[in-house]
Amino acid sequence: MAEKTFRVVGTSVTRKDAPLKARGEALYADDIRLPLMLHARVKRADVGHARILRIDTSKAEALPGVKAVVVGEEAPIPYGIVPQMPTEYALAYKKVRYHGEPVAAVAAVDPDTAEKALDLIEVEYEPLPVYTDPKEAMAPDAVKIHEESPFPANIAYQAEQEFGDVDRAFAESHYVLEKTFRTSYVNHAFLEPHSAVAKFDTNGELTIWSGTQVPHYLHRTLSKVLEMPMQKIHVKVPKVGGGFGGKGEVSNNELIAALLARKAGRPVKLTYSRKEVFLQHRGRHPIEIRMKIGVDRDGYIQALEYDGTMDGGAYGGWGVVILFYTAAMLHLPYKVKNVRFRGRRVYTNKPTCGAMRGLGGVQPRFAMESLLDQIAIDLGMSPYEIKKKNAIDQTHETVSGVYVRHSEYKQCIDKVVENSGYLEKHRKLPFGRGVGLAGGYYISGTAYTLYMSYKPHSTATVRVDTEAGVTVYCGATDIGQGSDMVLGMMAAEKLGLPFDQIHVVSGDTTLAPFDLGSFASRVTVAAGTAVCQACDRVLEKIFSVAAVQLGCRAQQLAVADGEIYSVFEPHKKRMGFWEAVERYIDANGPLVASGEFTPPRRTGKFKGANIGHSPTYGFTAQVAEVEVDTETGEIRVVNYWEAGDCGQAINPQSVEGQVEGSIVMGMGQALFEQVRVAEDGRLLNPNLHDYKVPTAADLPQIRTHIVDSYDPDSPFGAKESGEGPIQPVIPAILNAIYDAIGVRFTEMPVTPEKVLEALERRKSERS
Repeated sequence: MAEKTFRVVGTSVTRKDAPLKARGEALYADDIRLPLMLHARVKRADVGHARILRIDTSKAEALPGVKAVVVGEEAPIPYGIVPQMPTEYALAYKKVRYHGEPVAAVAAVDPDTAEKALDLIEVEYEPLPVYTDPKEAMAPDAVKIHEESPFPANIAYQAEQEFGDVDRAFAESHYVLEKTFRTSYVNHAFLEPHSAVAKFDTNGELTIWSGTQVPHYLHRTLSKVLEMPMQKIHVKVPKVGGGFGGKGEVSNNELIAALLARKAGRPVKLTYSRKEVFLQHRGRHPIEIRMKIGVDRDGYIQALEYDGTMDGGAYGGWGVVILFYTAAMLHLPYKVKNVRFRGRRVYTNKPTCGAMRGLGGVQPRFAMESLLDQIAIDLGMSPYEIKKKNAIDQTHETVSGVYVRHSEYKQCIDKVVENSGYLEKHRKLPFGRGVGLAGGYYISGTAYTLYMSYKPHSTATVRVDTEAGVTVYCGATDIGQGSDMVLGMMAAEKLGLPFDQIHVVSGDTTLAPFDLGSFASRVTVAAGTAVCQACDRVLEKIFSVAAVQLGCRAQQLAVADGEIYSVFEPHKKRMGFWEAVERYIDANGPLVASGEFTPPRRTGKFKGANIGHSPTYGFTAQVAEVEVDTETGEIRVVNYWEAGDCGQAINPQSVEGQVEGSIVMGMGQALFEQVRVAEDGRLLNPNLHDYKVPTAADLPQIRTHIVDSYDPDSPFGAKESGEGPIQPVIPAILNAIYDAIGVRFTEMPVTPEKVLEALERRKSERS
């Protein structure tokens, strides 16, 4: 195990932007005000599926105060977060595919004028059948939502994977359990709505401010859709009020703002309402999952089979990637020798699903952890026993070739069971109260096959001088998770300086070098590796000068507490860090170095190949304790325990916050959240009044524990902590409900009405 004695890493330093956010001084995209700025509004389709026959914007253009109107024909180039499969347009082009899709946009001198102009735009449609159910959309006679799709009916993509001899393993299993699970259509519900401000200068260069998770990808998409050179586009990310994956794609408001700004010749702001946030969506895919698990007499998993139908909504988005992630997520954190996966993603006439915290893993984890819980009980053993004996060891390679170089999952299970008293409570509490156990994991530092041709995936530049101090330039974007803090702490540790002497510049495509973006828990490992490498190269340069000054070899120098010293004669041979910097700059000029990171590529000869492979993985185990009111059906999560393997915690307080956020978000999906859709495709609850999310009154007592862990091949031993902890939440809560009232729910959310109905049905069956 590598050295773990750190001065900055492992301490709970305060984020530099925390006071600004607390005082309301932080600048978000909607706070930006520019001279002569116009306000944009969007005309949205009032049909769920139709061909566009005619759009007449003449009356809107004639309205005083209107400066520009754009329609889909002015931006006919498709785009998509998966470059090989572009399916979307800035505005609906020739066809509308969901109720509320943008068909035209207006820029005016004030919001009221823009709103009035929308009513003056006339759109004529040829209606087409609306499909809100994947089964209807897959019918042989269904009208294609995307005519160019090569798959049957409205299947966007389908795939199969098989490893081992699945049929034989099931035939030889002592016990086989199969159930169907249904997950819900949920939204991220981040506080800050999508907002973008676009401005063209007199040289024809575009600057856009947006709360995006992927500034460099937005940069490329703007270049493609607007047919502009990338060198003339500048993307800047202010503070981001939450993303969770929902801002991990290009949003159409960003493209519309740029189109209007170019046409009007003035800056344009387009901020979405909460309803429009729901229409932009990109939330978690609802999946109907049929899962089967076979075990031997001792409870060891022999085979697993998955068949899933994903409701993808109207466009491609992250869909194909998430489809294969559901496949990859079946293999861990347990040893599974024989696996069969069949999956398909289906187009429907609903707002598009995409990446959401723990993408690809939450739905199959719900099914697998629920089945393992029931299998253990049916075999007369503890769920803890079955999960512990099947848990992977510290290193593991799945039958699909996924290599885990470091895991402390077994330690996580043991610690959370100990801390919660699970063994003393399970099946022993009074009726109406129960506990549930579940585990999970997530990738850390990965990328996707679709980006493998672009290297490196993360880059960082470090500049050191006595005027600005240390400045870290990195394209990774802080979306509220604290990546600027983490990268700054790493740089401070490497350079032997206090954290407050490090400045991090991120989220600016002009200043910061390329990074894929903030998604899939990749930043700490990927960007962190690049920053550490850049700092090492800075030290090589400084040490070459300090060695001459101190009369020793550069290889024997180290740095700490603002001083460079010889490890052999630390009291005799030492000099100030900044003195050495000045001497270097005087002799050589600017002190700058860069670092980069591209994850190692492992792949297999099967569909999905590289998707799911990651340099390292974080692990988590969780126990929920619930109370069920058998008279009202109300479920309260009263206590919650988590034990996580995030490697070395760079900032323990921040890790705790990430874990708690995952638990609350997962709890919402388990018990409250569901976007409801009418038969014609209209959203019925696109607001935070009718779309229920947990409030402070719903929160349980949460106790988190960081297990002793260190991945020696990661920067400072760190792994992810922000997405893995959401995976076990839903099954932990639903397993606890089963323990409390003896009812196994296989569909979320579990509402009071469903509880009362299930209890009544159970009572009737027994009488």
